[in-house]
Formats: sequence, structure tokens, C-alpha cells
Amino acid sequence: MDIVGSRSTVLIMREALLGTRRFDDFVRRVGVGEPAMAARLKEMVAAELLERIPYREPGQRTRHEYQLTRKGRELLPVITALRNWGDTWAATDTGPSVVATHHDCGEPIRAVLRCAAGHEIADGDIDIIAGPGLVRRG
Repeated sequence: MDIVGSRSTVLIMREALLGTRRFDDFVRRVGVGEPAMAARLKEMVAAELLERIPYREPGQRTRHEYQLTRKGRELLPVITALRNWGDTWAATDTGPSVVATHHDCGEPIRAVLRCAAGHEIADGDIDIIAGPGLVRRG
């Protein structure tokens, strides 16, 4: 949560996953001020969710665009699950403001929980056990 726990980080990740790359586009689409956006993007680069790539348009100074790293791209299921939840519980009576669909068939995209063997997981099907990184105190 330290890395992706803020509202603006989640919104920036959503936009990056939708293809936004440039600072001005992030500011416009996310709706935060430039200083806040610059700070958040800097944090996301430091967290290795995004990387800064220089580009230069003819006659202009060098600028940077932001591309997702593998670490950032792997947040797609998380962002999708949050959108699915919002579509179900926070959309207006007319429905969600956007719908994500599969490019090949046009069907809506849903986040689904599966185990490593491919079984779909439902409520109550999860056991929590100590992992190798658990630190016990006392």
C-alpha cells in the first residue's frame, strides 16, 4: 500500500494502462495539478512502476514520457478488479462511465481469482498460511 495506496497513484496507473504517456496528458486526464503530478510521477519512477524515456519533437526541448515497467504492467489485474467493483457498487443508475472489453470478441473484461492449477476461487476457498517472509515477533 505504500507504493500504490493513494488515489492519484491508482488513477495514474489506470491512465498508463490505457496508454497515456505524456505529463500534460496525465495532468488533464487525472485532474490533479502539475506540482502534485510531478511529485507523484517521480515517486512512481522511484518505485519502478514507470520509467522516464526522453523524447524530442522537432524544434522543441527534450521532454520525457512515462512508460510502464513490468512491475507497473502487473498491476493490470488490480486496477481491473477495482474498476469491476466500482462498476457494480459505485456506478450511477445509467451504468459505468467506461466499459473495458476484450479486443478480439468485444465481451466485458472481469478480474477473476484463480489458483496456480487454474481453479477459479470463490469466497471461503482461501486458506492463509505463513509464508517464507513472515517475521514473528515476541
